[in-house]
Amino acid sequence: MAMLHLADQIIILVYLFCVLGLGLWAGRRVKDLEDYAVADRGYSALVIAMTLSASFIGGGFTMGNAEKVFTLGIINIAVLWGFSLKEVLVASFIGPRMGRFPDAISVGDVMEVNYGKIGKVVTGIFSVLLCAGILGAQVGGMGYLFNLFLGLPVPTGILLGMSIVIIYDTLGGMRAVVATDVLQFCVLAVGIPLALILGVREVGGMAALAAKVPAGHFDLFGQLSKIQVLSLFLTFLLGETLVPPYVRRLFISRNTRATCRGTMWSGLFSIPFFAIAGGIGLVALALNPELNANLALPYVVETVLPIGLRGLVVAGIIAVVMSSADSFLNSASVAFVNDIVNPLLPRPLAPKRGLLFARLATLVTGSISVVFAISIKSLIDILIYAYQFWSPIILVPLAATLLGIRAGTGAFCAGAAAGLCGVFVWNQLLDAPGGFDGLLVGVFANLLVFSLTAWVSRQPLVAPEGTA
Repeated sequence: MAMLHLADQIIILVYLFCVLGLGLWAGRRVKDLEDYAVADRGYSALVIAMTLSASFIGGGFTMGNAEKVFTLGIINIAVLWGFSLKEVLVASFIGPRMGRFPDAISVGDVMEVNYGKIGKVVTGIFSVLLCAGILGAQVGGMGYLFNLFLGLPVPTGILLGMSIVIIYDTLGGMRAVVATDVLQFCVLAVGIPLALILGVREVGGMAALAAKVPAGHFDLFGQLSKIQVLSLFLTFLLGETLVPPYVRRLFISRNTRATCRGTMWSGLFSIPFFAIAGGIGLVALALNPELNANLALPYVVETVLPIGLRGLVVAGIIAVVMSSADSFLNSASVAFVNDIVNPLLPRPLAPKRGLLFARLATLVTGSISVVFAISIKSLIDILIYAYQFWSPIILVPLAATLLGIRAGTGAFCAGAAAGLCGVFVWNQLLDAPGGFDGLLVGVFANLLVFSLTAWVSRQPLVAPEGTA
């Protein structure tokens, strides 16, 4: 692929400076750790929907989606709807209960209710591991995009993109993240559909597209078995369920109703968006069947869009990666200070000192992610390992707490151990038989052992009304 026209490059650079300026402006009033973590808890449902969507729509759900549809067909869109279903379920069952945690600023604060200091610290550790892993993948994707569109070496692209995110995230916290997410959402919500519309026109219309794409790409299961499809659907349903950046979006709304509506809107928005991003993969296949599948979305953008508009859409693609990166970076730093450092100290840090530590943690975490992204080339491997640090260990006890189900520290520890063992045995020792991912085995093992331990210990299962 040829490097973009100078006018497009200028548009991209102007956009990046706009993001930096907006982030610094929005975060100028941050005064303590709580403000850094959840701002003023006054955001509307629309803003919740936009910032949540910008957080989860990263490189995997755009470029990765187009690549998989190019290779496998529309079945990849269907399995991604597992993620959409997850958002709808969270809005329906978790969102209405968030009023029970009015002072929470992290996932660890929620877990402490049922599982004490051990639950909070363990959750903090795995929150940092998960966020750092996903952040590393997003940072690597950022370097790839700058190399592809601006001709910069990958390490230089990583340093440029991540420097912008680190600066506004370190200084502005959640206020800066939300402000930049809103901008990035607007760009990606216009740019990605526009690329598909013009791409279909370039092919010759929907009928021509259907004629040029192999018929198998429209099959219900494509090249995958029913077990593989089910495994992928459940992986997207559970893999990022209640991860720190998404849970913390439930803390920043003005009321429970705004939380539920914003989360629901975000889930519903993802349904057509996943179809649109995947459809670009079909357009790329129709235009150039010999293309490297990883280049499906960039190829369509470069081929069908005119100069100027092309730069704006490329800025949108970069936006989806940056918006995910800033969310996971902010969540890692808050978890480190609030869930690991504070519980282990004789007395928690004073609010302003906690803010200083969070900013330092943001700077250090962001810098480490740059090192990993430069040294580790397989972004998919990073994501897979990152998911295994969360769902098999934290998801079940966290969901139980949010739903008002009580269980003690023993159930938490036993379930977490079972989840870890389940993933290791299934993936490493048995080599994932039948194509069924070990993450799912770990989640079910955690659920079984957690429930049995809570029952044996005679822990009351449902919290009294009005308590957390």
